[in-house]
Amino acid sequence: MRAARAWRIGERLAGAGVAALALALLPAPAHAHLNSTGLGPVYDGLVHFLTSPEDLASVFALALWAGLRGASHGRRTLLVLPSAWLLGGLLGSTAAAANGSAVVSSLWLLLLGALLAADARLPLPATTALAACLGLHHGYLNGAGMGSPGSAAAALLGLDAAVFALVAIAAAFVVPLRAAWARFAVRVAGSWIAALGILSLGLAVRGG
Repeated sequence: MRAARAWRIGERLAGAGVAALALALLPAPAHAHLNSTGLGPVYDGLVHFLTSPEDLASVFALALWAGLRGASHGRRTLLVLPSAWLLGGLLGSTAAAANGSAVVSSLWLLLLGALLAADARLPLPATTALAACLGLHHGYLNGAGMGSPGSAAAALLGLDAAVFALVAIAAAFVVPLRAAWARFAVRVAGSWIAALGILSLGLAVRGG
């Protein structure tokens, strides 16, 4: 009975969170041009990540999936994803301003949500490759248009710190879970994220 109640609460929270993300994702994703918080470039970068739903949802899904796969996958994601994100951001800061493709962002959400929902058992090198590709892609888009590598570095460090913190918290929360119902509740979040990816993909194709 307790498990069923926890499951219903988790399902409602996941549904509400994904609905909010869906509303936020309705506009085409824009990764460049920081909004100033008045607290300095490090905080600007951190807030930029926290106000980018397509970044947040992708990182959250990957962190949860890596946590389900175990401590080694969680540690590898924690090491690779922020590093690749920072590298991609520095590379992107040398490029002209660019907006991300809504289709690609939607496909990332669909892929990562599906992996989480299915509790896909991929080997550690696959986790490494996913984390590296996600980090390089989103990091490049974040860095594009931030200015010169020197001026963008502080903002990218703040953004990267937010990525690191989210992965550490989400993966560490999931790794110890052993009860089947608790792990299943985490997988439900993946199904919602995949559904969000399908929704945003449909909107992107229709509007494109």
